Amino acid sequence: MESGPAIFAGAAFTLFGAALLIWTGARVTLRVPVAHGVSPVASTALAVIFGTAFLTAGICCFCLA
Repeated sequence: MESGPAIFAGAAFTLFGAALLIWTGARVTLRVPVAHGVSPVASTALAVIFGTAFLTAGICCFCLA
């Protein structure tokens, strides 16, 4: 019974992390700022770090379910 919420959380984390990484990659490829008013290097680095963290958290939720 406890695996249901873990699967839902894993799906949410994985989808958000993957979408964030794809969106960041598209913005960098088009040479458009990732966030307005912030250093381009810092915003890209933070987006990649958090996208990877969410993707990893989602995969961990699937492994623990």
